[in-house]
Amino acid sequence: MVKLTSRDALLVVDMQKDFMPGGALPVPEADEIVPTVNRYIDLFEKRGLPLFFSRDWHPENHISFKENGGIWPVHCVQWSEGAAFHESLRVPPGAFIINKGDRPELEAYSAFQGTILRSLLEERGIRRLFICGVATEYCVKHSVFGSLNLGFTTFLLEDAVKAVELKKGDGKRAIEEMKEKGAIILQFNLIES
Repeated sequence: MVKLTSRDALLVVDMQKDFMPGGALPVPEADEIVPTVNRYIDLFEKRGLPLFFSRDWHPENHISFKENGGIWPVHCVQWSEGAAFHESLRVPPGAFIINKGDRPELEAYSAFQGTILRSLLEERGIRRLFICGVATEYCVKHSVFGSLNLGFTTFLLEDAVKAVELKKGDGKRAIEEMKEKGAIILQFNLIES
């Protein structure tokens, strides 16, 4: 069992409409993890622990878009409906919103890349980061790697992530990679409530 402490924070990665079924870049069944993500949010909020929500926040001419030489369809354009969080996701008033990929020339899978996330965590004395969201093998994985590289003890909340699965098994492989790098794989029932 893992006991939460005052040195812990939750990072919810990219739970945006464009990544949900029917969105511009859908992650299959991504909407199905919303209730579990909300349980984690409630748990951390009740303990008074910091909550961080990353979101792709792309300008219209972003480098990741196919029309600009990237590999993805246009998605999560700043201020668009698709860039909004899923309507059932609970984003408490005190939560921190981390915009990433907001410069045209910079691809950013990790919530740490080109953002102030690291300083916000360090200012609050955070030592352990609990990470969930989409997509397992892209922004979640890179955020986990970023967290580990910066020296945070990093938990992947396995019951609250979904993979794109461009190739079958990508999600599972990404979880193995994260584990090998030092991430601790965790599920809700293993956190002391």
